[in-house]
Amino acid sequence: MARILTEGDDVVVRLSWPERAAARRGDVRVPLSAVCRVTVEDDWWRALRGVRGRGAWTPGGACTGTRGHAGGTDFVALRPGRPVVAVELRPCAAFRLLAVSVPDDDEARATARRLRRAAPRLDTSTRYRQPIPVPGEFPAWGPALGPSA
Repeated sequence: MARILTEGDDVVVRLSWPERAAARRGDVRVPLSAVCRVTVEDDWWRALRGVRGRGAWTPGGACTGTRGHAGGTDFVALRPGRPVVAVELRPCAAFRLLAVSVPDDDEARATARRLRRAAPRLDTSTRYRQPIPVPGEFPAWGPALGPSA
């Protein structure tokens, strides 16, 4: 089962060898400075957004790989019936969301707490994940910081 860890200044999704084969890639690594929000989803399927990309997708089963949408690309390593730690990332990162299933609710909350403490700049305006950006609208950081270019 995939694990989400902090190593130095990075968030790392450590994949098991079957997940590496399914996703056709190694571990995922993004800088902690790119983390903008960390949430826990009780329902694994809520973390899925966009259309499936590279990876393995078993209906009603494990989902491992990338998913594309208007806002970018997400990386998921999900198993049904397990809570999910969802890490939203800023546009500068390779992915917009990392979603990883964990064995139980206690581990999900502990992992989310650990990531929130380690991330230097979190958006605490809401405790919920943000929707996928719509093309043509202002980016996730909002119009107050200027127009998108």
